[in-house]
Amino acid sequence: MTSRDARGDTPEDAPRKVTELPPGIAPAVILVEPQLAENIGMTARAMANFGLSELRLVNPKNGWPKKGVREAASGATHVLDGAVIFDSVAEAIADCRYVLATTARERGQMKRVFAPDEAMAEVVAREGQRTAVMFGRERVGLTNDEVSLADAIITFPVSPDFPSLNLAQAVLLVGYTWRQASGRAQLPFTGELLSPPATREALVALFGSLEAALGEAGFYPPEKKEIIARNMRDMLHRMSLTEQDVRTFRGALRALTRKGG
Repeated sequence: MTSRDARGDTPEDAPRKVTELPPGIAPAVILVEPQLAENIGMTARAMANFGLSELRLVNPKNGWPKKGVREAASGATHVLDGAVIFDSVAEAIADCRYVLATTARERGQMKRVFAPDEAMAEVVAREGQRTAVMFGRERVGLTNDEVSLADAIITFPVSPDFPSLNLAQAVLLVGYTWRQASGRAQLPFTGELLSPPATREALVALFGSLEAALGEAGFYPPEKKEIIARNMRDMLHRMSLTEQDVRTFRGALRALTRKGG
């Protein structure tokens, strides 16, 4: 297998904490004859977003490294630094046991065709084996001969009116779907309440303070006071107030009544 280290000569960016997965856990991303530095850099960024780090480049056009590629990676330089250059697709997939080819058009080949979620479920089922996903050239994609080297095809359920995907967008979709399928898709924060729900005692006290303040301000028509008060209680109940919410409301009411006084 002929390969070349793809590390550039530019200075290292600020170090980042990166969790490297053992070989055979995540699929390698193979870009076949990519042309634009921006696409390679944005691919590295998309990979890093979802925990992919193994990038293989087959004959990148106009040489390597490319000017501007690290800037386009937006800090995902560990992916670029670990990338390996290959002279052919056959060499790039030589150590892989399962390979998927991405394509937007039907190739007339008797291969299984997967949507990204089905494809990544197959990849996850082969955890411990080296797997890879191939992406083709920006303008023409993969050749039929290159697709024939893959076990199956991935295609995307895009609008038929505009089926073309940017290279990095396609990698992003695959990376996102792999992370979901592998059980690693955990949200970075939950939005859970930092204050517990208010007690009935606190809510009743709030109702009393609010109704007294509104009464002093002459808000209630005499004949509708009870109906309006009940409606406002129901409205506050629907808000599912926390203890902090009640404290904030009562503090605001005290400020307003002091000012009014």
